[in-house]
Amino acid sequence: MSRLNVNICGVEFKNPVIAASGTYGFGREYNEFYPISKIGGISCKGMTIREKAGNPPPRIAETPEGILNSVGLQNPGVDHFIEHDLPWLREQDIVVIANIAGSTEEDYAAIAEKVNRSDVNMVELNISCPNVKAGGATFGTSPECAAHITSVVRGKCPNKPLIVKLSPNVTNISEIALAVESAGADAVSLINTLLGMRIDIRTRRPILKNNKGGMSGAAVFPIAVRMVNEVYNVVKIPVIGLGGICTWQDAIEMTLAGASAIQVGTAMFTNPYAPLEIIEGMEKYLEQNGIGNISELVGGVKLW
Repeated sequence: MSRLNVNICGVEFKNPVIAASGTYGFGREYNEFYPISKIGGISCKGMTIREKAGNPPPRIAETPEGILNSVGLQNPGVDHFIEHDLPWLREQDIVVIANIAGSTEEDYAAIAEKVNRSDVNMVELNISCPNVKAGGATFGTSPECAAHITSVVRGKCPNKPLIVKLSPNVTNISEIALAVESAGADAVSLINTLLGMRIDIRTRRPILKNNKGGMSGAAVFPIAVRMVNEVYNVVKIPVIGLGGICTWQDAIEMTLAGASAIQVGTAMFTNPYAPLEIIEGMEKYLEQNGIGNISELVGGVKLW
């Protein structure tokens, strides 16, 4: 499938389809449906420096064409991942991306050092986390904060290509992208979830125990396409597109917007085979249109 081979920051992917963080765990459950080696890469469940139980339930709410989640980064901690999950993943012929998160600068620095010494292929930095030392404002909502935490992680993780995952809950996402690029990011991925809320009209309380949550799924796709295109037009580093991708047509559209690779997330909750169907559809599209490699389409949208 040479038409789908891509190189992101020096890392070779057999195809540009990556499982999005938080939706694929560490791959074991989906491996019961098909060999996960069929997809290009996996962005592992977001990890923190220590084990985290996550938020109290209810922490999932349905929305039209999507879901709200307030899982709260439930994960076993980075040490458990390196000892128990990473060795298995390294046997699966798949690009392994460690997604890291934290609530303080010190947490980010500590986890970055650990993954830097590990056998992961790449690191994805989640800057949508609340900074407990800054009154709960997320690290990724201002260019200055985003650049600073990127610089901190870059300094502690010099040996791995660094992807910075951008929040859409900002006024100008292009400014954030330029800031993290200047601070040492090798690539950016976007979009993370949009902040939303649902209310139970019988109890008059929010459905989520945490009141608000991150919205994902097909409904956010047009927003993601717009933001990916805006970022692609200002940065020089690769852009990885995600947010509501459900079909191969979505994947091609996101590529035309400027994505060198794409991530699939919420679609897999209702169709675990979505990544394979996307790969097959993209391959057929390239063949039918006489396109030698998917990279020829990146940023190919013809704006009016």
